[in-house]
Amino acid sequence: MARTQKDPGAAQPPVEDTAEAVTPAPRRRGASAAAAKEATPATKASPARSRGRKPVPRSATTAGPTTSPLPVAVPALDPEIAAGEAPARRHGLRNMSEIRHYFRTNRTPIFFVGASAFNLLGLDRWVRGFSYITYYDSWQGAHPRVFSPIHKPYIEWESGEQINNWLLRHHEVRAHIARLTPAGEKPRIALVFFDEETEAICEELGYELILPKASLRERLDSKMVTTRIADAVGVPSVPNIITTVSSFEDLREQAEKAGLGSDLVVQTAYGDSGKTTYFITDPASFDKNAKEIVGSELKVMKRINNRPIAVEAVLTRHGTVVGPFMTEITGHKELTPYRGGWAGNEMFPGVLDEPTRHAATSLVRKLGDALSAEGYRGFFEVDVLLDTDTGDVYLGELNPRISGASAITNVTAGAYADIPLFVFHLLEYSGVEFDLDVDEINDRWEELAAADQWSHMIIKHTDATVEHIDVAPPTGRYVLDAYGRLAFSQGDLDWHLLGNEAESFFLRIYGPGDYRWKGADLGILVTKGRLQTPSGRLSIRAKHLIESIRAMYAATPLPPAAEIDEHEQIGTDSTS
Repeated sequence: MARTQKDPGAAQPPVEDTAEAVTPAPRRRGASAAAAKEATPATKASPARSRGRKPVPRSATTAGPTTSPLPVAVPALDPEIAAGEAPARRHGLRNMSEIRHYFRTNRTPIFFVGASAFNLLGLDRWVRGFSYITYYDSWQGAHPRVFSPIHKPYIEWESGEQINNWLLRHHEVRAHIARLTPAGEKPRIALVFFDEETEAICEELGYELILPKASLRERLDSKMVTTRIADAVGVPSVPNIITTVSSFEDLREQAEKAGLGSDLVVQTAYGDSGKTTYFITDPASFDKNAKEIVGSELKVMKRINNRPIAVEAVLTRHGTVVGPFMTEITGHKELTPYRGGWAGNEMFPGVLDEPTRHAATSLVRKLGDALSAEGYRGFFEVDVLLDTDTGDVYLGELNPRISGASAITNVTAGAYADIPLFVFHLLEYSGVEFDLDVDEINDRWEELAAADQWSHMIIKHTDATVEHIDVAPPTGRYVLDAYGRLAFSQGDLDWHLLGNEAESFFLRIYGPGDYRWKGADLGILVTKGRLQTPSGRLSIRAKHLIESIRAMYAATPLPPAAEIDEHEQIGTDSTS
């Protein structure tokens, strides 16, 4: 099914897991992380992410950075911004040209904080003053818009939220934010994962958190709440019941009574990269997961032949802007140890045919209207399930946050024709008046959907070992040489300039001095073109890329006593 997190690089092992990601491992399916999602990217300190997780150390050292203390690049304020006041605005923003101009001249600094910069990497191309504060510095100080504190003492991270809260409190980070904030301005903060503690930190420090309330996001993050809200407005879900069960016999009896059959998909309220989705067909499959299932509120669904589709959207005061639809890369053993675990996305012209795309867009917009009634606004991600037998479109789940899919969403033809999808979120929280014809935008973006092909894969450590990383491939652009081998070409800031399928961009999450463990996000690979066959298998090209990246790592195994069972590890994905 779908993952909840999309943010690589978020959590670490014990001497261990996230989709936002800083040190724990397995979101968003985003953060997305890979990026610690956000580089993982992530886990949660709240019930949505951190249930049953145990802390994992960041590195073998007790203090100090995991990379050499290179000078930290600090982006200087643009002279046009630093000097004087911005010109007074006499009217609201009336069209895309004025919106683009506003963000290219706006002097308010916006900081994306997370385990890595994965989810929104490249957004600084459109938004002046946009930069990144990360736990993992994938560029080792070479990216002018990425700041990572030098002093990183030994910490056992439990969630992506914990990582972000630690960053916001850090004296180096606070000094960095102050240095880049013009007098009279209030710095704005965006994150994949946050909680009420994050809100309190930002209030105390005078930062503006440009996201919905944590309590609202936490409530909407529950699959049970989302399903009930969707039912109330006529957004269909796969035939299901919401219930609790005491045994396999009880589950089977309730499912048969509801007409769901005997081949079932069972989910708990909060997901984690597919790890809380269970496929139940017999007593053995139930008993294997009974500890997580018995006594918990469950969503029990009929199992259908489906194609999972991911789409991101932004709920504005004028309606919901729907991004491009993407297939999901899930469960491949070459990428993830988790059955059904999210490991990337693909965007290509034939993701959905025109009638199905219209139906799916209508579903997302109707869900956006329902979220508006709940008080939500801004960015969210939806997993849509296409029944391949009937053609019906169902709501899979809602992720009320930035996700790992954002990495592709923000490089679409629609983004370059208008603005990236996340800039609509920034617009909604900008405090300026604006006017949008949401119908016209959605129609145009549907037409432009046939112009793009992008894919990305979150590459996890899949062996049941804990290892110290000695050598790791650097972040940057990779090309296929004359012999078809993947080779490092040059350092680069993001993947936006990739031109063809012979080029790839690898964003490293864990590097030399870090640990890798079962489920840890090693990094994210972004490329043009598809990585799965029409039948949903990884393509020969995809497997070659995965094998090539893995071959560039060298690691020393820790003694068996340090190894951990997958149920004992925490996860803070770097993506979602």
